[in-house]
Amino acid sequence: MDALLKETVNATVSSHYPGMTPEGRKLIEGILIRKEAEKGEILLKEGQISHNIVIVGKGMLRQFYYKNGKDLTEHFSYEGCIIICIESTLKQEPTRLMIEALEPSIVYLLPYNKLLMLTEMSWEVNMFYRKILEKSLITSQVKADSWRFETARERYNRLMANQPEVVKRAPLLHIASYLLMTPETLSRVRSGAL
Repeated sequence: MDALLKETVNATVSSHYPGMTPEGRKLIEGILIRKEAEKGEILLKEGQISHNIVIVGKGMLRQFYYKNGKDLTEHFSYEGCIIICIESTLKQEPTRLMIEALEPSIVYLLPYNKLLMLTEMSWEVNMFYRKILEKSLITSQVKADSWRFETARERYNRLMANQPEVVKRAPLLHIASYLLMTPETLSRVRSGAL
């Protein structure tokens, strides 16, 4: 038995649907596919169809895209977190988003087609899936509101409060793009000049 698998499933399920029984967790464990990724490896490329929800067992990933020749970070994921290209996964269409390993990582791929089959067999798995979608939608809305209504300092403080692992582990260039600021602005915010 893969100890990291069990630990990862427990952390992920507990953050989305803590009431899931051990039997429900075993159903999820049973369809996961372990994948190791080197630092800098692209796990999903632009133009590919996302067939999996990715659960991070060890390491850190980022979801990003290119706009006007610039590399922009959309999302960070680390131990016990999920990363999903929601539109590509749900519609089974090519994605514009990419997933990159920022550190040597071990991830577990949750095949979307197998998850859907389990949702029909298990009310608990159905609830877990629903909670994944709800959390993804809420995260997107909070991020959009942050961009619209918060100052650079407020966005950085929110990131420090809600995702301190990102501030500790992700390259500053990616943190700056995630917060919609230049690296220079991020340096001023971090030094207290802004």
